[in-house]
Amino acid sequence: MKVLLVNGSPHKQGCTYTALCEVEKTLKEEGIETEIFWIGNKPLSGCIACGSCKKIGKCIFDDSVNEFVEKAKEADGFIFGSPVHYAGATGAITSFMDRVFYSASQSGKADRFLFKPAAAVSSARRAGTTSTYDQLNKYFGITQMPIISSRYWNMVHGSTPDDVKKDEEGMQIMRILGRNMAYYLKCIEAGKKNGIRLPKQEEKINFTNFIR
Repeated sequence: MKVLLVNGSPHKQGCTYTALCEVEKTLKEEGIETEIFWIGNKPLSGCIACGSCKKIGKCIFDDSVNEFVEKAKEADGFIFGSPVHYAGATGAITSFMDRVFYSASQSGKADRFLFKPAAAVSSARRAGTTSTYDQLNKYFGITQMPIISSRYWNMVHGSTPDDVKKDEEGMQIMRILGRNMAYYLKCIEAGKKNGIRLPKQEEKINFTNFIR
């Protein structure tokens, strides 16, 4: 079993990374393989709604988005982390996730996320963590991904990695999140071994047109 932890910060080893490392440490203690995937700090285009992903099987912009979608094939769970920029997730991870989830759904690769548990982690000096947490969870809810929670909302506070480490409650929330993720992965694995199948998928109906 493997969890991909996505660092959506422009800083490779900043506050978001510090929070993800605490989750990762707990996952490893639970026997779960991990990998932290940094989206980088180069400009990431948003989705331009060109529809090319449906034709060529991947996003037309060949960057960390396509690299991540390929890695997702071997992952069993995901944790997406972002610092707060203007009370929301960063522009980079928003573009990243828009393109990841849309290109996967349009290119026939949606099964790389379907029914795999996911969690969001937000990091800030002071405020905006809750709205960022809400924003990131929207991607999981539309993709039939079980959302993993902790004892409190998955967030940490601090201006520097050292500050985050001093956020004792935040660090505990990260550890509990790691254990909860491990628990669900083990439950899913046990279910597979006992013949429990994934829910039946209905054929997708046409989009409802609200213009009458």
